[in-house]
Amino acid sequence: MNKNIVLIGMPGVGKSTVGVILAKIMGLKFIDSDLCIQERERRLLKDIISEDGIDGFIKIEGEVLSSLDAEGTVIATGGSAVYSETAMKKLSENGTVVYMYLPLDILKERIHDIKGRGVVLRECQTFDDLYLERSSLYERFCSLKVDETGLNPEQTVDLILENLHYRK
Repeated sequence: MNKNIVLIGMPGVGKSTVGVILAKIMGLKFIDSDLCIQERERRLLKDIISEDGIDGFIKIEGEVLSSLDAEGTVIATGGSAVYSETAMKKLSENGTVVYMYLPLDILKERIHDIKGRGVVLRECQTFDDLYLERSSLYERFCSLKVDETGLNPEQTVDLILENLHYRK
């Protein structure tokens, strides 16, 4: 498989966890774009957001995603990746974009420290607002939507593999 599998979705859906398992099963490489951003900037995500502002962070994220030269790789993106039209277009051209979906109430149970995670949240914006704003973007850019409600990471991986028509 030369194409990539790109995982998108809200913070807390398990993109990194599922991505590692998926890469192992399929014999692919794995990239966590948040770690690529931190490596390039030599700062934590929350520090980038604090020092450069949300728009600065989104610009950096878009540059990092657009510059990824990956083949045969599972790429776990940050939740805000969908704000970069250019990056999402490139990622879509080079792979299958999988939207990992969970309902808002489940995500709220999973995420306890939004700021500490480096979530791109504008002033006066609630997590509910963010969810509504991003949901349509995830839908727009994905080629496959996987509903993880009630699934553990292994079951989510199995569902993705099934939808990709991949045989273990």
